[in-house]
Amino acid sequence: MDVIYGLIPGMILLGLAAVAVLFWAARSGQFDDLEGEAHRILMDEDLAPAKKKKMPKQMMPDAEDQG
Repeated sequence: MDVIYGLIPGMILLGLAAVAVLFWAARSGQFDDLEGEAHRILMDEDLAPAKKKKMPKQMMPDAEDQG
């Protein structure tokens, strides 16, 4: 029974901290756009794939050619 006298104030403080965090999150804009991120992940950006440019073959000089 003595333990309950310590647990009750602890739970009240923990609950008040949770409420304070909830109000802080609401005021800082954490819940402003709930659906935007959910829709953004489903939308495909139709970007054309970049065409690979053919690079000219560069010949490596032979050791014999450098003289």
